[in-house]
Formats: sequence, structure tokens, C-alpha cells
Amino acid sequence: MTDLINSINNFLWDYILIYLLLGIGLYFTLRSGLIQLRHFGHMFSVLKNSNKSDDSGISSFQALCTSLAARVGTGNLAGVAIALTAGGPGAIFWMWVVAFIGMATSFVESTLAQLYKTKDDQGNYRGGPAYYMEKGLKKRWMGILFSFFLIIAFGLVFNAVQANSIATAADVAFQIKPLYVGIALVIISGTIIFGGLRSIARVAELVVPFMACAYLILAFWVVGHNIERIPEVFALIIKSAFGLQEAIAGTVGYGIAQAMTQGVQRGLFSNEAGMGSAPNAAASASPYPPHPASQGYVQMLGVFMDTIVICSATAIIILSSGILDGNVANVSGIELTQLALSSAVGHWGSTFIAIAIFFFAFTSIIANYAYAESNMIFLERNHTAGLFILRLATLGMVMFGTLAEVPLVWNMANVSMACMAIVNLIAILLLSGIAMKLAKDYNQQRRSGQLPTFNIKDYPEIQQQVEKGIWDNDTLGNK
Repeated sequence: MTDLINSINNFLWDYILIYLLLGIGLYFTLRSGLIQLRHFGHMFSVLKNSNKSDDSGISSFQALCTSLAARVGTGNLAGVAIALTAGGPGAIFWMWVVAFIGMATSFVESTLAQLYKTKDDQGNYRGGPAYYMEKGLKKRWMGILFSFFLIIAFGLVFNAVQANSIATAADVAFQIKPLYVGIALVIISGTIIFGGLRSIARVAELVVPFMACAYLILAFWVVGHNIERIPEVFALIIKSAFGLQEAIAGTVGYGIAQAMTQGVQRGLFSNEAGMGSAPNAAASASPYPPHPASQGYVQMLGVFMDTIVICSATAIIILSSGILDGNVANVSGIELTQLALSSAVGHWGSTFIAIAIFFFAFTSIIANYAYAESNMIFLERNHTAGLFILRLATLGMVMFGTLAEVPLVWNMANVSMACMAIVNLIAILLLSGIAMKLAKDYNQQRRSGQLPTFNIKDYPEIQQQVEKGIWDNDTLGNK
């Protein structure tokens, strides 16, 4: 079974996804006129009034925190360490590349998710790739396929990955048995998961900003402690990314390929741009300004914060510590991050990482479930009979993850992630013209000094596809 999963994983990544992801992301970057650079400051401006919401949706800030809760997890702490050990320092450069072009991809998919959102039986906003595949492309079968992959990936496999990192970190720092960690995780996660999307959003809104800031403060302290090594660290990353470090050994091609593959894999796993996950949170928001494109900017900021900021902080902690200069052949994942931080700040560094990974991975578990919930509702056409089974299955995978071996769990995650990403990338490529229309409309209103407000009547060809009542001007005025 392990060999089969490895073969599928290698085929999807080496021959399909890495080119599709980079190619489509570069296409969106160029077609949007480098939107992630030209409007970099506006990403932060949108957050000024991001706490506004209505009875149907969560606030834009809650949507951002929910998507960050899913993004900021093992990919930032364990995933970066895996990328470094498997692909070398150059993998970090390719994580930056995939994040930069992924910002444009994230803008497109989140804007589309806002446009094509619906209301469920309880009157709450729901949406995401499955919904814009059904409404925008008129291909419900495609939405069903995507939902199936997402539920497997986020509702089940990814939660096992997050739980695995929590259990490993707790064992290293506190010598707590994985079984006990699993039981505690199931109880705490279950309490929030059974509270639904709003309960998840409230927890993410409180926990994510606090832990992200605490982690970055510690990272800056480590940088200051090893300031003389920072230029060397960045030079090593760049040289390794282009094979200059491997030139003497005669392994240039292999070194570049490994760095690129690991960087793209771990980058996508961390920031999720193009995967189709974050749009599920984006669609649940009541956007301000009341325009679909505003959520595109919010989620574009999420990619930047996740990879360019937090993943880079982890990479600098590890590389500046010098831990990779020693014999760490048998150390990988979260253990490597703990050792690196401990070498810089003392034994409490391992404890801090254990606490950080708990909060990061725990919030990822509940946010991942929220994504799966929206797609289960899509499959059941707004009914909720299957949610109880989904919740039990999610908690079962959390327990499984605390007891499973890391390589098998990560490879299962890679396969499921690749499948849903491929389906989503095809969909947003086909719908990208609509996203660009919305971006143009939004920015024309900004330039004229208006608050960007989406008027669906200006786009009769889109009005036929969007659910009635979602984008009526009288509804938008009540936000």
C-alpha cells in the first residue's frame, strides 16, 4: 500500500501538478498585471473594516483567520523542516516563488467563491470551488468530484497530519504518550466542531492572531541572536535554489529538481493557494467593501502571511541555528524545528514549539473540518443529515493521526491534495475571465473615489448564474 501511494504521489507531483500550479499561477499573475505587487498595500487596507458582518455571514476578518487557521499549521513548522531535509535550503526559495504567484491564484479563486456563494437551510453563506463549478461552469459532476477529494483531504487526511505533529511535539517536549494526546484532541476538537462554522470562526479569530504574533516575536529574537549568520543564510537559499551549491559535487540537476519539488509541495501544503480550500472560508464572509473582489484581496494577504512571513521565520530559525551542519539524518519534521529553536534559546524552545504546534495544528483541524462541512452540504444539496457522520469520521482520523507513522500520512496528504488542486485549477482557469472582470470593476470604483459595491445588474450574463438575493443592492446596503 505504501509503495502504491508513493508511486501515485510521485506521478501527480512530478508530471502534472508542479507544472499546472506554476503555469496557471504565472498566467494569473501576468493577466492581472502583477496584482500582488501593484495592490500590495490595499490588501492591508481592506482589513480596516473587516470586522463587519451580517446575520448570514461571518466577518472578513473571521474568514481570514479561519483560512489562516487551516494554512498555519504543520506546513509552517514541520513542513518547512521536511522541505529543508529533503530538498535542501533551495526549497525555501521555491516556497517563496509558489507563494508569490499563488497570491494571484488565491485572488481569483476567492473572488469566484464570493460571487457564486449560496445560503444553506439555516440562512448561512456557503460556497467554494464546488459551488462555482456547479453554477459558473454548469458542471455539478465536477463539483461532486472536488467535494469528494476535499472531504478526504481536509476532513480526514490533513487532520491526521496535524494530529500527528501535535503528538510528536508533545512526546519530544513533555514525554506524553500519543494515545493520551489523541484522546484530549478528540474531546477538545469535538466540542468546537459540533458547534458549527460560527463557533470555529470565533475560536480562530481569538487564537490565530495571538499565536502567530508570539511565534514571529520569538523568530525575530532568534534572528537578532544570530544576526551575523543571516546574510549567509539567504545566500545559501539562493545558491541552493539554482544548483550553485551542488555544482562542485556534480549533482546540479538533481539538486534543483529536489529543491523545486519539495519547495512547491510544501509551499502548496502550507499556503494552499490554488488548492481550493481557502475559498470555502472566503465564501462564508459578508465582505466589506461589499464586492466579491474584496475577499480576493483578503485571502491574497493570507498567502503572504503564511508563507512569506511565517514559513520564512521557521526556515531562518533552522538555518541560522546551524543544526543542519551536524548529523540530523534521523531527525525530520517538527523534531528538527524543536532542536533548532532549543539550540538558540535553550531547552524551553522545544516546549514553546510544542505549544505553538498544538495551537497552530489544533486550529487547522477545526478549520479543515469547516471546509469539509461546506462540501458535505453541497453534496447533500443544503441538507445536513451526513454532518454527524462526517464529524465522527473527522475525530476518528484525529485519533488515527496521533498513532500513525509520519511518511505514510504525509504521502496520503500529498495525493489527496494533488487531486483536489488539479480539479480546482482547471475550474478557475476556465472562469478566470469573470474574476478579471470583477477585479477591473472593483478597481475602477476605487480610482473614482467610491466604495466598491458590486451591482449584479451591470452583468446580466453573470446574473443568470448567481443565486437570487445574494447580490441584490438592498441586501448589500444592510451590512
